[in-house]
Amino acid sequence: MNKAITDGLVLMPPPFSAGLNLWSREDGTPGSGSYQGQPNAALVTNDQDFAGCLELLKTDATQKLRSFAQTPIQPGLYLRVTARVKAVSGNLPSVRIAAWAGDVGAANVATVTQTGPAVQLTTYGEVVTVSAIISPASRTGVTLAWTPQVVYAHLGLDLTGANGGVVRIDDIVVEDVTNIFIRKLMDWVDVRDYGALGNGSTNDTAAFLAADADARGREILVPSGVFRVTSDVSITSRIRFEGTMSMPSNRRLTLTRNFDLDTYGQAFGSEVEGFKRAMQALFFFTDHVAFDLSGRRVDLTEPVDVAAVSGLTSFTTRRVVRNGSLNAIPGPGWTTEQVTSVATYSIASDKVLTGVANVANIPVGALITGTGVGREVYVKSKNVAAGTIELSQSLWGAAGTRTYTFRRFKYLLDFGGFDQLSRFELEDIEFNCLGNCSGVMLPATGATMRFMSCTFNRPLDRGITSSGTGCQGMFVDMCQFLSNEQALPVAARTSIALNVQANDVKLRNNRVVRFAHFAVVNGTGHLVHANHFFQGDDDAAGVRRAGLIFTQTNISTVVTGNYVDNCFIEWNNEHDAAPNWNDEFSFGGLNIVGNVFIASGITTAFRFVVVRPYGSGHYLNGFSLTSNSFRIFNSSIDRVDMVDTTYADLDFSQTRNVRVEGNSFNNVTQPIMNPVTVAHSQNTAADTWNVSAAGFVPFGGRIRLVESVVPEGTITNGSSAARYVFPNAAPGTGSQGNQAQLRWGEAVRGKVIVNMRMDLPA
Repeated sequence: MNKAITDGLVLMPPPFSAGLNLWSREDGTPGSGSYQGQPNAALVTNDQDFAGCLELLKTDATQKLRSFAQTPIQPGLYLRVTARVKAVSGNLPSVRIAAWAGDVGAANVATVTQTGPAVQLTTYGEVVTVSAIISPASRTGVTLAWTPQVVYAHLGLDLTGANGGVVRIDDIVVEDVTNIFIRKLMDWVDVRDYGALGNGSTNDTAAFLAADADARGREILVPSGVFRVTSDVSITSRIRFEGTMSMPSNRRLTLTRNFDLDTYGQAFGSEVEGFKRAMQALFFFTDHVAFDLSGRRVDLTEPVDVAAVSGLTSFTTRRVVRNGSLNAIPGPGWTTEQVTSVATYSIASDKVLTGVANVANIPVGALITGTGVGREVYVKSKNVAAGTIELSQSLWGAAGTRTYTFRRFKYLLDFGGFDQLSRFELEDIEFNCLGNCSGVMLPATGATMRFMSCTFNRPLDRGITSSGTGCQGMFVDMCQFLSNEQALPVAARTSIALNVQANDVKLRNNRVVRFAHFAVVNGTGHLVHANHFFQGDDDAAGVRRAGLIFTQTNISTVVTGNYVDNCFIEWNNEHDAAPNWNDEFSFGGLNIVGNVFIASGITTAFRFVVVRPYGSGHYLNGFSLTSNSFRIFNSSIDRVDMVDTTYADLDFSQTRNVRVEGNSFNNVTQPIMNPVTVAHSQNTAADTWNVSAAGFVPFGGRIRLVESVVPEGTITNGSSAARYVFPNAAPGTGSQGNQAQLRWGEAVRGKVIVNMRMDLPA
């Protein structure tokens, strides 16, 4: 660094040939005496050692020589003052660099040392060089260590010792020697010092690698310019960018000490390109498993195809992106692709469409809709040559040839290009969709993707989409999903927070606001815990839709501790190609435990738990609804449960292992329970008593078992004589099968407590 060059500072005092009126015999301050016309001072132009010099007779104890010019003194500036002197005759004096230090008020700063060490002249005609380094910094090598109070100086020298000697003095030189101190002072190396040109075309790869190798703990500076790098570069030192990088799209810049969006955004001149380049490096970077967005927002005008950015289609090592926001800017890059095509479906190949017209134009990851197609069925893959499409789920009622619509939504982060991606985590990311696009498309296959403390703000269609099995073992924890359709009535909404196609998903501690559905869930082994999902609107007697939809019969899933607000849980088999029961697991394995269910502004027909068989012959085989709280505000409902018989009813003659108990009901006309405990009073003596469970039987089922009959008081005959007899029981009587007959063998009367069940043990 040279301030004379970079900042235009005038450091050099004038040459003696410019006139001795420019040189002071005192301090150099305005008004002090000059050497002009002094008998002991003269200019010499023909000295054999000096091109032009001042000849000076020493007449004072300290013979001063100071420039009237004010030389600037600044923090970070190091000046070397040099004088070349030789004795000509008379006594031999000593010589030293000297100065007068001034502050902003033009006063001398007397507290600083203003003279350097003296050098004794010992021989006539010998040229002796004296110098001193001046700076406001107190560092090793600084002769006159001043303070920032000093802002300028009158520079020169002193002659000390015996008077009477004649000396000749060459022009005094002042140099900026900051570069001598710069490495320790600035703690960086400049890539230009290693051959980088920064002209945008020359390959500067070697210079970057050389600077990194030589940095040894110092920071690398990339100054202004465009630095072209044509190979993969890994920088192990800290780095700072004033200029930018230019690289082919298939080459990677790996910054091991500055792996964050701030640095990458500076390196590539935009946060979008910086984000993509850092994501690219993340997949090949072994020193870091996490990329920090530095709390910044990245504005995107189109999806980030993560597989294309990385150049990979398979990756199974843990990686994390955290701490920032992805922001969708309106534009054509978010337009949904939509294709309509005719195809044929056969139950024999239940996850394939064949004879697909225009298959080349149907995008992988597209949502499929049409008659007989369940919710959240996607194009998992396609074979253009064969004219086939692989489906993410089977179709419940689409056998034959018909027309389908394929819609490929656009996502801020699209992992759909990965054949396999596992253990990828997104933490504390805001997906700011703003009604322009969807949030995240998961990979085709993979395991244990994780979303932690993320916000999905106003996704147009979907928050998180699984079009294959990339959701296997997925974690969605402490995230917030805010709908783009909050102002719409429930019936008009189409957006879904997320869907699941595989097994073992954990949905925990999330808040989900006014979507059409919170989650459409296939697969088994799920944990749905402590979420708050609410889907109401302001319409009087408004329609409500399912918050959670389970699309498989035997699901081995726990729904516990949730706040289910103005929506319900639906359990169906809409992803079954042959939805009629066929000696398979039927509806079982669902445990709904310890949840809070509330609703308001609804009709009496609303239900909180709905089973919807898409085929006949199914039954309940392992279901728990325990310790839940059901509450209705400003109205009431008939009951909390129902079977939606749009397509089929349940077979209640096969019900097994159903537990419904410990629930509380507020403004619910008919509570439910299983077992049902009934206090039956028979006032007229009869051989057969008909004991009714009425509407207490869950889902309107039938009684399959009488567990116990306990008389309360004495059982008597028609003559009031005590009878010590015990009845046999016939469950499932009455027109609805919700009664049991107690047959005593004789006409008796009295009161009994009867425990009845709608199920049998396994």
